[in-house]
Amino acid sequence: MSPASPTAAPPGRSRRNRAARQQDREILRLALPAFGSLVAEPLFLMADSAMIGHLGTPQLAGLGVAAALLTTAVNVFVFLAYATTAAVARSVGARDLSAAIRQGMDGIWLAVILGAGLVAFLLPAAPALVDLFGASSSAAPHAVTYLRISALGMPAMLIVLAATGVLRGLQDTRTPLYVAIGGFSANIALNALFIYGLDMGIAGSAWGTVLAQFGMAAVYLVVVVRGARKHGATLRPSATGIRANARAGVPLLVRTVSLRGVLLIATSVAARLGDTDIAAHQIALTLWTLLAFALDAIAIAGQAIIGRHLGADDAPGARAACRRMVGWGVVAGVVLAVLVAAASPLILRLFTGDQDVRDQLLPVLLVVALTQPVAGVVFVLDGVLMGAGDGPYLAWAMLLTLAVFAPVALLVPVAGGGITALWWAVAGLMMGTRLITLALRARTGRWVVTGAVRA
Repeated sequence: MSPASPTAAPPGRSRRNRAARQQDREILRLALPAFGSLVAEPLFLMADSAMIGHLGTPQLAGLGVAAALLTTAVNVFVFLAYATTAAVARSVGARDLSAAIRQGMDGIWLAVILGAGLVAFLLPAAPALVDLFGASSSAAPHAVTYLRISALGMPAMLIVLAATGVLRGLQDTRTPLYVAIGGFSANIALNALFIYGLDMGIAGSAWGTVLAQFGMAAVYLVVVVRGARKHGATLRPSATGIRANARAGVPLLVRTVSLRGVLLIATSVAARLGDTDIAAHQIALTLWTLLAFALDAIAIAGQAIIGRHLGADDAPGARAACRRMVGWGVVAGVVLAVLVAAASPLILRLFTGDQDVRDQLLPVLLVVALTQPVAGVVFVLDGVLMGAGDGPYLAWAMLLTLAVFAPVALLVPVAGGGITALWWAVAGLMMGTRLITLALRARTGRWVVTGAVRA
C-alpha cells in the first residue's frame, strides 16, 4: 500500500501508536512480576496458618495476634521500598548507575538500623503488645513466643524491602519475584521440618520464617553487592545518604500510618455493629486487599518508570507515561469490577456457610466491585507521585482523607447504618477523596520535577 493511500495511518498517529505499544510492553514487563512478589508475604502467613492450625486452636489464635503485629510493622516500614525505588530510578534515568547503587545501599543501611531498633523494642515489649491486643490466657504464651522469635527476622525483612526498592528502581521486577518464590518454598519446607519433624511447635514455625527471610535478604545483598562492584559504587554507609533516605521516607511513613488508621477505624466500627457484620467486613477486607495487590503492581511499574523519566530530564515522557498508566488503571479496575460482581455467589460460598453473613456480605461485594475503577486510578496516581518523589503531598493528602473518613465512619452506627454503609465510606468516600486529591495534583503538573535528585 502506498504512503498516499487514503487508508494509511498518518505518520504522526503511527508514531504515537508505536510509542503507546512500547509503553504498554514496559508497564506489563514491570507490573506482572511485581504482582507475584507482592503476594509473597501473605503467602508466608498463610503457610504458617495452615501448619499451625493443626497444632491446636490456642496456637492458631496466638499466631493471629503475632501476625497482626508483625504485618503492621512491615506495612509501616514499606516506605523503605517506595523511597528507594524513586531515588534509584532517577539516577538510572540520569545514566549514573554508580549513584543509583550507592543510593540503594544507603537505603539498605537504613533498613539495618531500623531493623535493629525493632528487635530491641519487640523482644522486651512482646508480652505487653500481646496483652494490648487482648489475647486470651491460652493464646498469649504462643503469641509471645512467635512474636519474639519473629522479631529476630525483622532486620532481614526490612533489608528485603529496601533491596526490592533498589531492583525496582533499576527496572528489574523479575529478580524480586524469583527471590519471593524461593523464599516461600523454603519457608514451607523449613516449617514442615521444624514443626513436625523436630516437634518444635509454634516456635518452629517462627524459626522457619526467620531463616527464610534471612535467606531472601542474603540473596538480595549478593545481587546488590555484585552491582556495586560492577559499577564502582561504595558499600560503606554514608551518614548523609542515610539521612536523605530517612527524610524521603518520613512523609511516606505518615501516608502509610494514615492509611492504616483508616482501615483500623473501619474494623473498629464493624466490630461495634455485631458479630455478623465484623465477619462480613473481614471477608470483604481480605478480598479488597487481594484486589489491591493487582492494582499496586501497576503502581510499582509507575514508580520505576516515572522516576527514570524524571531523572533523564524527560518531563513529556513522564506525563505521557502517567496518562498511559492511568488508562491501564481504569481498564484493570473495570476488569476486576466485572470479575468480583460475576464471582460474588462463589465468593459467598467459599468464605462462609453462615446465611446471615452471606446476606450482609453480598451488597458489600457489589460496593467493592463498583468502586474498582476508582481504585485503579488511585493506585496508579499514588505510584506516579511516589516515583516522582512527591512524598510530602502524599502525606498531606492521606491525612486529609483520614480527616474526611473518620467522622463519617464513626457516625455509621449512630445513624443506624450497617456494614454496607460502612463500606460505602471505605470504598466510596475514602477512595473518592484520594482520587480527587491525587488527580488534582497530577493535573497541576507540580510533581514533574526533573533531575537526578529531586530538589
